[in-house]
Amino acid sequence: MNILFITSNRIGDAVLSTGLLDRIAHDYPAAAVTIVCGGLPASLFEGYPNLKEIIVLKKQSYNRHWLKLWQKVAGTKWDMVVDLRDSIVSRLVGARQRYIYSKRIDKTKHKVEQAAAVMKLDTVPAPRLWFTDAQKEQAEELIPQGVTAVLGVGPTANWIGKTWPADRFIETIKILIAANGILPGARVAVFAAPGEEEDARKVLASIPEARQIDVIAKTTPGMAAAALARCDMFLGNDSGLTHCAAAVGTPTVALFGPSYDHLYRPWGEHCTFVRTPETFDELIDFPGYNPKTLDHTLMEGLSVKSVLHEIDRFWNRKEAA
Repeated sequence: MNILFITSNRIGDAVLSTGLLDRIAHDYPAAAVTIVCGGLPASLFEGYPNLKEIIVLKKQSYNRHWLKLWQKVAGTKWDMVVDLRDSIVSRLVGARQRYIYSKRIDKTKHKVEQAAAVMKLDTVPAPRLWFTDAQKEQAEELIPQGVTAVLGVGPTANWIGKTWPADRFIETIKILIAANGILPGARVAVFAAPGEEEDARKVLASIPEARQIDVIAKTTPGMAAAALARCDMFLGNDSGLTHCAAAVGTPTVALFGPSYDHLYRPWGEHCTFVRTPETFDELIDFPGYNPKTLDHTLMEGLSVKSVLHEIDRFWNRKEAA
């Protein structure tokens, strides 16, 4: 059985679609799945058990990337096509079944629920990630197995507007790993993508050297996700990294401001989020706002006290369970 699965170029959205891949692996264990995605999330799919091929879609002018994809896949007889990009390709290739993200999908629901609606599923499959042996080995080198707990932290994002100030991460981490904190004596793994090093380095430098784990601009997303699976808790901005933490089952606390938590909160009972008092729309309602030229965070309204309160509530609920 040949299945074509077309998903996002963005890490977060790609991760949120992986529940469908998990369902496919369960329902069609012998299927050969070709996954089409952008270059950034590609490594997240390398360990998928039903993987036949990953096709990296590089955006080109005049939508030529879709023509190139069609040329590559048109010669295959597809038993199923799942297209979360609503592309022309999924309508032009031969297929017995087609599941296409369309205008009929309720856009007010969480992205995971929207994905389930594409395949008309009665239950909503949670995002999940799989790892290659190499990714597992590299993750173990970064975060060796030991008796000390590990707090994962993602203090950056791909847009400055939704980045909680570094000094507030620093203050929060000190409280969490203090002798009377919820993770006393924990080591701290600081994650960041290439190009996001500055604030991440500030946070890392604030941690006692013996407790530092440097995962700043050192990994692919797939390898970073494998390392996140070795953490006892993760605290991060609304980002692809946060969705990776949630998808590997790590207790996850996400920080929201200028983004929609009803669409993008981390998925699962092992996750929670806390946001600014202001809504996304309120945060961007000021003269001269332009997301492309914004040069400061919009997360100033989110206090350390609010974040710690939610972490305590979340952690106590988790411990009680």
